[in-house]
Amino acid sequence: MIQKWEFRRTEIPGLIDITPFRADDIRGCITKDYHQETFEEQGIDHKLVEVFYTTSHKGVVRALHFQRVKQQPKLIRCIHGHVWDVVVDLRKDSPTFRKWKSFDLMGGGREEILIPAGCAHGYLVLQDSIVSYKCSEKFYGEYDDGIMWNDPDIGVEWPLHLIGGVDKVILADKDKNLQSFRQFMDSYGGF
Repeated sequence: MIQKWEFRRTEIPGLIDITPFRADDIRGCITKDYHQETFEEQGIDHKLVEVFYTTSHKGVVRALHFQRVKQQPKLIRCIHGHVWDVVVDLRKDSPTFRKWKSFDLMGGGREEILIPAGCAHGYLVLQDSIVSYKCSEKFYGEYDDGIMWNDPDIGVEWPLHLIGGVDKVILADKDKNLQSFRQFMDSYGGF
């Protein structure tokens, strides 16, 4: 069976829900989750600069991260496990400024998301997981930033019941000390 590429634009400009090419046969399958020409045919300019993977335990929240400078458009795919992924539009001139959208990404699934520059990204790990990041800008530690995962002004409705409640949330020290949305606006006024 062959599953061809599908590109679904979301209400957040530039945020695209993608089904990659996949071919299944008696041996198993092959998945092609990035192809520059196919992306360009869809009007998407996403040239790979850096690829990395995160490994996370159930209950981890990887906050709402972004780079202040040299923003990092990302193609995100869960290749093992299960994550509830969130994107927040931080572009002040966007019609969906401060809105968030979630995606249920599963390893073995056929879905990935393309996150444009100017958006924050995070996820809640529902099962031990490995997530692939294919970025069109490299990571700069000096520009790394984020907003608290549970910021009330953004109001992400995290499905914490799927991990046993808020007491089961695991946060890195850096994510415990992130700014609020109001602090972000006071400092940057959006992107």
